[in-house]
Amino acid sequence: MVPMPSGKPPASPSPFRPFTPLDFQLVLLRRMADHNPDLVEDARHALGASIADMREANKRWQAMVRSPRSRSAASRYRSILGAPESVLTRKIGDLECEARLWPVPLWPDLRFEVLLAPNGAVWNEWLIRAPGIEGPPLRTLDDLTPWSCTVDEAARAFAPARPLQGSAPTRWGLAFTAPDGQGVRRECVAEFTWGLLQRVAVTG
Repeated sequence: MVPMPSGKPPASPSPFRPFTPLDFQLVLLRRMADHNPDLVEDARHALGASIADMREANKRWQAMVRSPRSRSAASRYRSILGAPESVLTRKIGDLECEARLWPVPLWPDLRFEVLLAPNGAVWNEWLIRAPGIEGPPLRTLDDLTPWSCTVDEAARAFAPARPLQGSAPTRWGLAFTAPDGQGVRRECVAEFTWGLLQRVAVTG
């Protein structure tokens, strides 16, 4: 994560003010604050935003998502984030799906991916490693630090991993075994928010 200039939201946001990519990053951070408040605070300062800005962005996001007149999820992301940086085809079983990717300035090596089913419905929405960017080496539990990797990276590094239901719609879990610093394999559960690692608990 690197600090960058980004146009701070107004101190008193208007409900008619456009929801911007900066607001969306604050929504991502709001969901991560339960697990890593210090990292979130640093990121919020890097964005030049206050706690009130983050709360307001999340409030407006929830209102958009829950509104009975809300546009489709795919349209909502395009409206907020603009045209995707890239559009890829991904195969899931026998189906070909469309993956739309957007940059996220807070995490330059990551992209926000929205995966669309053949009928246009959004199947998944989370952070992934940017195409062509090599992820971090993941060999032991010591490598699994907060925000260090994505769901798919952890699942590949410590296969076979078992997906677990998250505690909220934007959260995922993985159960797997991994060696600790002494080389002893431990049973673990990792928690992810918006696809980014938040914490790991040793369960056995």
